[in-house]
Amino acid sequence: MTEQDAATRRGDEAATAEVETLENDDVDSETSGDDVPRRKRRPKLRGWRAFLRDVAVILVAAIVISFLIKTFLIRSFYIPSASMHETLLENDRIIVNQLTPDLMPIEHGDVVVFRDPGGWLDPEPQPEQNPVVGFFDWLLSIVGLTAPDSNDHLIKRVIGLPGDHVVCCNEFGQLTVNGVPLEEPYIIRPEGVTKASRDDFDVVVPEDSLWVMGDNRYNSEDSRFHQDTPGKGFVPFDHVVGRAILISWPIDRWGWLDNYPIVFTGVDEGAEGEPAEDEPVETPEPEPTE
Repeated sequence: MTEQDAATRRGDEAATAEVETLENDDVDSETSGDDVPRRKRRPKLRGWRAFLRDVAVILVAAIVISFLIKTFLIRSFYIPSASMHETLLENDRIIVNQLTPDLMPIEHGDVVVFRDPGGWLDPEPQPEQNPVVGFFDWLLSIVGLTAPDSNDHLIKRVIGLPGDHVVCCNEFGQLTVNGVPLEEPYIIRPEGVTKASRDDFDVVVPEDSLWVMGDNRYNSEDSRFHQDTPGKGFVPFDHVVGRAILISWPIDRWGWLDNYPIVFTGVDEGAEGEPAEDEPVETPEPEPTE
């Protein structure tokens, strides 16, 4: 081996030793308590702790989403009375679309939930409730799974919209809206009775209000029975919580709620031509024949 080769070999060995020294220094700096580590490693949760963390995140996200849905989109109510038979029965649970009427217009025939306009509901004492049960009822109400305030609301069908002239009854016992008679398949009456309402009325619905009636026509304290209140039986738009769209419980009654648009066909057009109903119809004189 020449002297030059020996020098080259010694240089390579020195370089290798220097690299090993640097690697050892890096390891020491990461593991030594005296030196500042170059890179911190985040400890990983393993096993049941990671599982609990994921479950907690999912639960919190579900509660927040449910709260937002209940507040702005839909919520649940139950039916406390028989005023909407046979469309809705006692203790049915319904889903209410809260986009109505702010973002989606109310239409004739819609079934709507609304707050007491004043004088419709008798005050009821709050029943005593087990604190634990009350807490869970409150918690579930936040996400819309229970409706502890259902007794503070009413549910009826919209018969008259702002500007409508609603009358009961014509010679056939039918309601008329803007002069158009309604053939209502959703109402129930006592056996042998054909008149759509026991009590006669003749009203024009004011702006931003509704005239509502129950489907159980002879067992519903609706707009007809509150004409002596300050609101004269009309329901202001700002009292409407939303439109009932679905029976969600019990399962055997699951189904969408219909607003029967065919029943109210021609009502909007009838508003303009209604006065002609009371005017005599002129018939042309027959032309003489030769």
